[in-house]
Amino acid sequence: MTDSLLLISASEKGDVETVKSILKKNIYIHAQDKDGRCALVAAAYGNHLEIVDLLIAAGADVNMKDDTLQSAYLISTSDGFIELLRKTLKAGADVRCTDSYNGTGLIRAADRGHVEIIKELLKTDIRVNHINKIGWTALHEAIILGDGGERHTETVRLLTGAGADVNLPDKEGITPLKHAKNRNFTDIIEILENFGAR
Repeated sequence: MTDSLLLISASEKGDVETVKSILKKNIYIHAQDKDGRCALVAAAYGNHLEIVDLLIAAGADVNMKDDTLQSAYLISTSDGFIELLRKTLKAGADVRCTDSYNGTGLIRAADRGHVEIIKELLKTDIRVNHINKIGWTALHEAIILGDGGERHTETVRLLTGAGADVNLPDKEGITPLKHAKNRNFTDIIEILENFGAR
């Protein structure tokens, strides 16, 4: 196995000492494996923060994606890895980058109800009303894919407070309010109506 592939493998496994040892050799840090994963992406999947720090310090690009269009930044948003998110943002993560569904990190976090991730992302210039390939915004995803519980309700509260368009319909012409009513999400219905949803 070449040093580059060994670095990716060690990063995936969380093997800090091997990563440190290989990085001393000044190898090409953006080498990719058969799945297009560089060492940083491999480390991000496992939330191996010490390795993430080492790789970023060695010049790893937090916006580099694998074959499935996942970057260290995007992985943090979908998996709820708040410290990883903060590290990638500090290292210059592009909050406007998108995944294979043309979804932003905000959309990915909203669908899973990752409240802390959403709070962090709303401090950036991320587009709250970005529409993905399915025709949904973060607000749509929080309602359609959410369970109506505390986390998704708070997600809706945060998004509406940040300027999410409460009357923007999906591709089928269904508004967020209609989706919430169809699911009997009473708390979410109240939030939407307070922000002028029709």
